[in-house]
Amino acid sequence: MIPADRDLLVRLLDLPTAGPLETTGEVRLWDAMRAYADAASEIGFDVLSFAAPGPSVLERPGVPLAVRDAGPEFLACQPSLALRIGPAAPAVMFNVHLDTVAPFEPAGFDGTRFTGRGAIDAKGPAVALLAGVRAALAADPAVGRDAGVLIQAVSGEEGGAMGTFGTRPLVEAGFHGALNIFCEPTGLRYLPRCSASMTACVRVDGEDAIDDEPHRGHNATVLLGFLAQHLADDLAKHGQVCVAGLHTGRLHNRVYGSGELLLNIPYDCEEVAAKMTSALEDGLRTGIAGFVSRFRESPSFARTATDAAAITGLRWLKRDLPALPVQDIPLLDAFVPRWPDDEPGFTCDALWLAGVPGARTAVLGPGSLGTNNAHSRGEYADAEELDRFSELVREIVVRFSRNGGA
Repeated sequence: MIPADRDLLVRLLDLPTAGPLETTGEVRLWDAMRAYADAASEIGFDVLSFAAPGPSVLERPGVPLAVRDAGPEFLACQPSLALRIGPAAPAVMFNVHLDTVAPFEPAGFDGTRFTGRGAIDAKGPAVALLAGVRAALAADPAVGRDAGVLIQAVSGEEGGAMGTFGTRPLVEAGFHGALNIFCEPTGLRYLPRCSASMTACVRVDGEDAIDDEPHRGHNATVLLGFLAQHLADDLAKHGQVCVAGLHTGRLHNRVYGSGELLLNIPYDCEEVAAKMTSALEDGLRTGIAGFVSRFRESPSFARTATDAAAITGLRWLKRDLPALPVQDIPLLDAFVPRWPDDEPGFTCDALWLAGVPGARTAVLGPGSLGTNNAHSRGEYADAEELDRFSELVREIVVRFSRNGGA
């Protein structure tokens, strides 16, 4: 990356772009998108679309409950961009997201390492992408003449939105290519598949009690704690599950009668999703039965055991999302290491390319979500690893263009 690229990245990192699903603070995605569009225009990209999504996106199947519940007002600060240089087809498309998780962290660059929210996920890769395309244009006249380069710069990747109001509308509007690269940290290995996930909420709605007479209420903490352990053991026999947050209350001088347990379940096909859904429903029933058997004679928890089935329910906060099946991509196989088939992948917006005719799709980017502290304190990206990604982008674009999109 040249000095102007590094200045652009620091500028983007300085802008708070965590969306309303992540924070109630300032959201400057419009400013970030404008800065990115201006830099792309200097290379030769045309702006095909630059807008916030309309409220109809919230009514589509698969939209997570948290997104629906947020209402249409928050969409006004969630713009996305479609940029293109060269013909509409054949084209290689790159998707990057400029929204981030919270909390905001100040930007920094010490000459070798960028720090700040989005450094690796995914403002750093977004800027490295532009540098790679610029290098490809300089390397071969076929780029932008015989094949196009399309960029989706989106919001709505973070916050549990799952791309439902960013990437999904752009894909449905036709802003995709014969080859599609989603720029997420993969250690510069290409991942030719993308899992989806569903989120379940086990909810207990009972009556509170004072700490002096705990037997008079329903103890949601004990019930949900029991179910969390039961489901962690039971569901692991059927597939992968993340037993996530459990919340009832924070004070010591009462019994909380209500609370919830969250479980996130990844899947790579509809059959696995159906199997895990059934396993969760069965596991919840056997878990409740086990709780009743264990605590029905307990003076402190007899009421909770008696009413356990009546006060415990299951609702889905997120489900029915597509998964991108594994595929072969000969162009990438020639020079990019492939993510091992036996190593678990992850979920990202690439899932919205599932079922798109004539489209091959992969996830590829610098760094690692864990190693580079994505979604946590001290997120960083080394200039060297961003430069290596730029070189891969250049090679992908040049080879795609020389081969006429093959």
